[in-house]
Amino acid sequence: MFNISPLLTINSEPLYLEIPDSLEIREHPYSTPGGTRRAWLNQLCLQAFLPWFREEIAPDAELANSINTLPSFWEVVNGTPITFDNYRLILIPTLGIDNDELRIAQEWVDIPEWVADYYVAVQVNPDDGYIEICGYTTHHKLKTQGIYDFGDRTYSLESDDLIQDLNVLWVTLQTNYPEILRAEVDSLSPISQTQAENLLERLGNPEVKFPRLAVPFPLWGALLAEDNWRKKLYQLRQGWSVKWSISQWLQTGVDNLAQQLGWSRKELVVAPVGMRNRETVLGIARQLIIAGNPYEFRIFRTAQEEILVWRFELQSTIPEGKIPAGFKLRLLTEDLQPFENNEDIAQAPVDMLYLEVILEPGEGLVLEIDPRYEGWEQEILRF
Repeated sequence: MFNISPLLTINSEPLYLEIPDSLEIREHPYSTPGGTRRAWLNQLCLQAFLPWFREEIAPDAELANSINTLPSFWEVVNGTPITFDNYRLILIPTLGIDNDELRIAQEWVDIPEWVADYYVAVQVNPDDGYIEICGYTTHHKLKTQGIYDFGDRTYSLESDDLIQDLNVLWVTLQTNYPEILRAEVDSLSPISQTQAENLLERLGNPEVKFPRLAVPFPLWGALLAEDNWRKKLYQLRQGWSVKWSISQWLQTGVDNLAQQLGWSRKELVVAPVGMRNRETVLGIARQLIIAGNPYEFRIFRTAQEEILVWRFELQSTIPEGKIPAGFKLRLLTEDLQPFENNEDIAQAPVDMLYLEVILEPGEGLVLEIDPRYEGWEQEILRF
């Protein structure tokens, strides 16, 4: 039997990857110079690393989160999550020239929804146009051998304790080498809507320069674990209005941030229930990729016996395309609770999935589609 253990101690030559000349830096606002630099640094690292990683190790590697939502991470913490072959990896870039340790924010290690299997230390050299892969480790090793710093809430591991050669990662994947990747992590007690709003009001103030250190970690971690609250925190710290309203979008157009997430206002051709003739209505739509195929999710208003009803539809954008059996369209309340008739399931291939809901002004719903679409993150649709 092939023995991989000697490979785990290889001290190979450093791996250098070129930062592409065609680098595209996405400009987003941040509340502090530190946030701006984190975003810049992570984008340099990502655009040099990901193409190489796909070619050499994991062809299916992709961002774990939509590129448009990464600013809500980089506003408060350093690192970029990548998924591949049912694994999760966090890139941890640094500008420091002293590669004596890997230092990782506690959020990537102790928030259960953020935990990864692998953590890769990367030194970025923008002036010379390259990055250096300094080594990687596992979550288990980080938790069991790393040093936790209570002052800045980070875990650190000496560079000598890192696996220097990323080819070892490829070998372990190819040989199914038995390895404990993740240590146990304590669950974080969920916080109420009221607690979250209070925390957001306090930490959303850009005068709070280090929000991640301003409250106890269990509260901070629980806040970030919810996609909606993390994105709302980012928006508040930029001084933006966060009360998205589908009704307002229909009147004045979709705001810039929502457009970045794929939302648009458009004329929709619909077939009213019980009628063969089609009509055009003004609605909100978003293009989605689910299981590799294109779909459109649509929201519009319809009057039924003088009652205003919101209709939610999912349909394929492929001509004559069907929604496969097993797909689910689901709506939840803001606190993620189901309600009567909140789900439509394709029992067989169908033209569309749809739900109709009567809502009061200001109410919010959370959309879920199973299987999840690319770049899925929880967001509250407010009406």
